[in-house]
Amino acid sequence: MNNNKKAFSLLELLVVILILGLLAGVVAPQVIARGEEAKRDLACVEMKSIGESLKMFKLDNGAYPDTEEGLNALITNPDSDKYPNYARKPYIESLPKDSWSTHFIYIKNDNKYELISFASDRKEGGSDDNEDIFLSKCK
Repeated sequence: MNNNKKAFSLLELLVVILILGLLAGVVAPQVIARGEEAKRDLACVEMKSIGESLKMFKLDNGAYPDTEEGLNALITNPDSDKYPNYARKPYIESLPKDSWSTHFIYIKNDNKYELISFASDRKEGGSDDNEDIFLSKCK
């Protein structure tokens, strides 16, 4: 009878741990980068949705809300004299936030507008994952 015990040697275990460590070092940064990219894409989707509400506002009222009135104008009529054709129901139920739980920035320029998310650092400017997201630059 052959009574050999089959088990991994310490060297074999160290090789397996080394391989797993190398794989984690290569795969983890890619997975993390994809998560940040997904958050940025979601912010663009939210901004496009707000943009559709702004278009409905403009159709009813002939202009986009002023910068000072902001996106709150989509929830309640800021001035019934200025916007007599305001919809009976709000254009949106509540102000959405970006992927980092921050309100979007709304700026009206003449007959156009811009929506901005300050991204993961929550402040103006930045680069890479902290770069601000503009609706006009969303795909």
